[in-house]
Amino acid sequence: MKDTSTYPLRLPRSLKQAVERISKEEGTSINQFVVTAVAEKISAMQTARFFEARKARADYDAFDRIMNRAGGELPRPGDELPD
Repeated sequence: MKDTSTYPLRLPRSLKQAVERISKEEGTSINQFVVTAVAEKISAMQTARFFEARKARADYDAFDRIMNRAGGELPRPGDELPD
């Protein structure tokens, strides 16, 4: 990695011990574990924001028109909507 920086990280002992144990089990370094954990958290937060933005733009009237239009196939067994 060319563009990296260091950051002093303070972890509670119990959390650091868990990270050490898991990273050892996975065959990775503590640094790799922390980098992956941070990347996963950022991804989850960005995904949540993406869907919140999509929800804000939703056109529920258009959705209802599409879902209630005539034609199409009946639901396959197991795909019915609950009553």
